Amino acid sequence: MKTLFKLASTSLVGMALLAGPTWAQDQIRTIHLLSRPQAAQPAEFQAVQLIAQEWRKLGLDVEVDVMPWEQMSSAVWYDRDKWDVTAWQMTGRPERSDPDEIIYNLFHSSTAESGYNFIGYSNPEYDAVVEKQRVTIDPAERQKLVRQAQEILAKDQPNMMLVHPEQAFAFDKNIWEEDSVVNQSGIGIRNTWTWLSLAPKTDQKDIIVNSSDNVIAVNPLYISGVTDSFITELLYDRLFRVGPDGLPTEWAAETFEWRDDKTIAVTIRSDMMWHDGKPVTAEDVKFSYETTTGGEAPMYAPFGQSISSVEIEGDNVVVFTLTNPSASFITSSLAKINLIPKHVWEPILADLATKEENAESYQEEMPIGSGPYKFDRWLTNEEIVLSANSGHFNAPQAERWILRLVPNAEAALGMLRSGEINFLTDFAGDPQVLIDAAEADGDIEVVSTVDIGFRYVAFNNRRAPFDDPAFRSALSSAVDRRLIVKAAFKGFAVASNSVVSPALEFWHDKAVVENFKAGPDIAKSMLDEAGYTIVDGRLAYPEGVKETLGE
Repeated sequence: MKTLFKLASTSLVGMALLAGPTWAQDQIRTIHLLSRPQAAQPAEFQAVQLIAQEWRKLGLDVEVDVMPWEQMSSAVWYDRDKWDVTAWQMTGRPERSDPDEIIYNLFHSSTAESGYNFIGYSNPEYDAVVEKQRVTIDPAERQKLVRQAQEILAKDQPNMMLVHPEQAFAFDKNIWEEDSVVNQSGIGIRNTWTWLSLAPKTDQKDIIVNSSDNVIAVNPLYISGVTDSFITELLYDRLFRVGPDGLPTEWAAETFEWRDDKTIAVTIRSDMMWHDGKPVTAEDVKFSYETTTGGEAPMYAPFGQSISSVEIEGDNVVVFTLTNPSASFITSSLAKINLIPKHVWEPILADLATKEENAESYQEEMPIGSGPYKFDRWLTNEEIVLSANSGHFNAPQAERWILRLVPNAEAALGMLRSGEINFLTDFAGDPQVLIDAAEADGDIEVVSTVDIGFRYVAFNNRRAPFDDPAFRSALSSAVDRRLIVKAAFKGFAVASNSVVSPALEFWHDKAVVENFKAGPDIAKSMLDEAGYTIVDGRLAYPEGVKETLGE
């Protein structure tokens, strides 16, 4: 038996055509790898093709299934046990400048059923570490825990991290004052601060932006994607916002005071109005947070998880009491959760309580927030138009913010050059093409930034063989990230093995990136050590492990 097993091991590493023992080893079924279309996301599509190519060298049968974002998002998020592997991305939202949202919500076992942990990762050791970092106030001690979490993920490989992109955005500098464009730390120039400060040079006062992904929903209680977040961040206020420097700053909160390490009192501004003309009150703030913690909005629930109670003092003071000290509470909760009008949402939620749906499935005909822009119109598959809220305490200098849906990267660049859009907020093509176009035209300014966000391949940890950390690690190690950076992202990305971006230098553990080794021989050796063999030209499970899912 030892001799036969050694022969199988050797065949996997160096002689893939030589079959190992077949009496108790099932071939691994065809693996389906999901991706968005090439026209919409060329870098993602190219990366997926390269990954599938490398996995086939291991003896896997891999099929790439291409589908539009709306379909892929729904299939992955709502049918959590029915897919194998998917390309995915985490956007560099400002509140993710604190690593808690990523390392806790994306991987803690409590968020697996309906939250961000859609891959179903579960590791009690990891849970304990990320729970502890949440209540560790000392920055140096918390840094150690955040880096320990990265080390566990690097060992388990629940996801296959690819890159932190260098996001390249561009604008027409004949229309907008260059010094009014805000380059936010780890986010780039596509951000709320830019949409507020952007100063027109001419009579053209509409900010016209683009997106390759369609809008799924405009819902303050549903985090449905990058493009949708552009809109909700402008329509809805939050108590705090993450500033251009990556630190939280007061927004709807006029002042705040930590009374002890578990109690924070927030005084809200007295000059805020909902878009329907009614005043924003402390009751609205309390309602917003109790809705989040009450289960009506599962995606937002983790951000209010640390709240024990919300009470009102006087007319405009809201007091949050926490179950435990929370190092990231201001950034990950007060700068994350949208304020919603009680008079609008209370009857909606009461009606939804009698149905199977929750608040995430509801779409207002006319969304009502209190933010710096008001909802104007939504032409499905074409555009969304927001109008400046001139009565807002931080009113925009532009008159309107218009999002045009352009599924093709080349078409988007053409529209920027022709003036049909004047701020390129989504360019999935080769950034060098964008740079060359800017040099040729002379009126386009390009700004690139290493993103807080990242691109990755998500393994469905619920399904064999992806429930095996050794298998996941081998697949991850099969692909040299330098190939992904060069071929798929044309050099405009940073190779990754950590969910914490190098843009967050204090939290990022560069060792997990520097120590990561990749290559086909490394991957084959890892599979061999874990007992996987080649049977009739196909990769097979270790002896005694059965394929249960079929083709």
